[in-house]
Amino acid sequence: MNLPNSLTILRIILIPVFAVFLLIRIPYGDYFAALIFVIAALTDSLDGYLARKWKQITKLGIVLDPIADKLMITAALIILVELGRISGWIAIVILGREFAVSGLRVVKAEEGVIIPASTLGKLKTISQIVAVLLIILEKGYQSFINIPLGQWAMYFAVFITIVSGVEYFYNFKIHS
Repeated sequence: MNLPNSLTILRIILIPVFAVFLLIRIPYGDYFAALIFVIAALTDSLDGYLARKWKQITKLGIVLDPIADKLMITAALIILVELGRISGWIAIVILGREFAVSGLRVVKAEEGVIIPASTLGKLKTISQIVAVLLIILEKGYQSFINIPLGQWAMYFAVFITIVSGVEYFYNFKIHS
């Protein structure tokens, strides 16, 4: 166990804490949920950076890190659908892409090929995190800005999610 893997495990532990704050109706609950989500998202960047910098890349980290990422986004999307803040089709498209690309990676890994995250894949992750945060915080800024920023950010995230998924499968076909 090293610090990067500990950060990944922390991210997994933060997911139910995030969920509780988003689901319970307490003053500033959305703000606490958003803060926890940001901390979890930052651990995603930090654990990878530290693992590479300190040459502490482990099999556990390689397996656990993407699972933690998927759990974080999955939890957020499911809760936002439950709360009526996003449509179910958005969660289905995003999660469908995640399952499809993860399956593709497993197939290629069995062939000894590691498919790294592409630039579009990284943009997808960032756009999803920003969109989730804007949706969570929408009540707070809606009185100042009467524009559905969160919804537009989520539509952008869905678009990038689809495009990056197509990119992965296109590259898979080229390398097959």
